[in-house]
Amino acid sequence: MEYLKELEQKFNNLALKFKDELSSVRTNRPTPKLVESIRAEYAGQFLAVNQLGSIGTEPPRSIIITPWNTDSAPPIVKAIEAANIGVSSVQQGNIVRVTLPELTEERRQELIKLVRKMAEETRIRMRIERDEVNKIVNQEADKNEKFRAKEALQKLVDKFNQEVDKVVDTKIQEISA
Repeated sequence: MEYLKELEQKFNNLALKFKDELSSVRTNRPTPKLVESIRAEYAGQFLAVNQLGSIGTEPPRSIIITPWNTDSAPPIVKAIEAANIGVSSVQQGNIVRVTLPELTEERRQELIKLVRKMAEETRIRMRIERDEVNKIVNQEADKNEKFRAKEALQKLVDKFNQEVDKVVDTKIQEISA
């Protein structure tokens, strides 16, 4: 039954990756994850925004980037605008202020569809992992052992699906708020 422990670990990794992917989906609240991985050209290199300065939030809908070198502010503004993530950015002295506009109902529905699509892609990855383990389970000689393994496998799948559903519901609430 070692393969079930390995599968559970794979499911946990899939769930963590899914949560990380969802954190980049925009909601009505500002989050540093929205801009931290955007790459800006500075000193002849493309660097992530989080490598060029510190990122903080200023409720209700602003993200503040404080560049470590003031020369890097214009490339940061340019990169954020070029990323086309539906935000506006402006340099104010030493800082870059990123303002998130209010989400329209149409945009909310698009984001909800995107979240559900991401959840389905995660479930597809889970099913692929489950099918691989199912092949191993079907090779069990002992029928009782095979039955117990299939039951344990189904419990793992159900637990994973519940976790994904809970994360999706939370994200949809954040988008709708």
